[in-house]
Amino acid sequence: MLQVPVRNGTQAATKAVILVGGPSRGTRFRPLSLDVPKPLFDVAGHPILWHCLKAVTKVSGIKEVILVGYYEESVFRDFIKDSSREFPQLRLQYLREYKALGTAGGLYHFRDAILKGRPDRFFVLNADVCCSFPLTEMLKVFEEKDAEAVILGTRVSNDAATNFGCIVSDPETKRVLHYVEKPESHISNLINCGVYLFATECIFPSIRSAIKRRTDRPRILSYPSSENLESSFVAEQPDEEGEKNEVLRLEQDILSDLADSNRFYVLETKDFWRQIKTAGSAVPANALYLQKAFQSQSEELAAPSAVIVPPVYIHPSAEVDSTAKLGPNVSVGPRAVIGAGARVKDSIVLEDAEIKHDACVLHSIIGWNSRVGAWARVEGTPTPVGSHATSIIKNGVKVQSITILGKECGVGDEVRVQNCVCLPNKELKRDVANEVIM
Repeated sequence: MLQVPVRNGTQAATKAVILVGGPSRGTRFRPLSLDVPKPLFDVAGHPILWHCLKAVTKVSGIKEVILVGYYEESVFRDFIKDSSREFPQLRLQYLREYKALGTAGGLYHFRDAILKGRPDRFFVLNADVCCSFPLTEMLKVFEEKDAEAVILGTRVSNDAATNFGCIVSDPETKRVLHYVEKPESHISNLINCGVYLFATECIFPSIRSAIKRRTDRPRILSYPSSENLESSFVAEQPDEEGEKNEVLRLEQDILSDLADSNRFYVLETKDFWRQIKTAGSAVPANALYLQKAFQSQSEELAAPSAVIVPPVYIHPSAEVDSTAKLGPNVSVGPRAVIGAGARVKDSIVLEDAEIKHDACVLHSIIGWNSRVGAWARVEGTPTPVGSHATSIIKNGVKVQSITILGKECGVGDEVRVQNCVCLPNKELKRDVANEVIM
């Protein structure tokens, strides 16, 4: 029997769960995820996961955060140790799935850990989301509406909407009337941001019902595609405990059923939001987080000057020549070196990288220990503000808009690299454009 707490009038307990995924899910983040798991990649001077944690600390009453994924336990050991020092008020733990169980499957598998201490509700955040995380506002809606679930939504263009989960809501009450994951035709431009607040008395029975439905009526999970050839397309029979061995996803399997209840609400954010799916999407995410830090007058950012166009983050151990011009939207990692007269804009320069004198780096990511030669030019193509795409069409060919140098790459003096993805340990001695360099 599934035991869940029942809400009462006393001070409600709240937890947070952050879904971090696993190594087989970060393939679109290559070549950067070849060396660092995507949740630990530095954006605006901190790991992507840190930004989620920081947002959680602003919600009063949350004392425990659970990371759920299927990376090795050792992957997050140092991060948890450092974060526990920085956020001593939080108890932080990582729970590893025995295999990829999906966003709902992971929650259900670790339900005992989530329910420990009898919380009334808990947040669920996808780690690959970049936004302002208005969690306190979500909590306010949850309490005012006596909700079973609150989802964070945002508006996008009609053309882009079908790439996301779409929400149809009552314009007055903000109650979710209908939810469809990646619909074939347009139904709404209000999309799922991947941030949720669930009542424990509601979500686990909902997942349990979804499992039972599949047990009673095996169904097609998905049609064969290049992404899931190895997975079975028909639901398996349950094991002895009645749990499923298959993937269960909040988006595809749970949210549309929650919309049938009368207590599922959406909080529409007008603030920034984007997914960090591909490696190139780290650059616009970096810009958004830097702009947020600049607006809040963060002391971590470099002071504006004739050669610093804000917002710019420079790690204290980095060496930047006084004649180099940086910004806007630039992050410079530990021990990076930027030479005289260099120009860096809308880019991420990672740990131990070197940009030599008079080089130009625009809309790019310079990998760990990589080197950009004197008078070299490494550049991507800016994408329109509000666009969620990280690829562009050039000469009829789809290419990455952001140029990415993997770990320990070298760009020779006076060499131009444009709209390229370069895998680790490559030397570029001639001009190259619109290529993946393997």
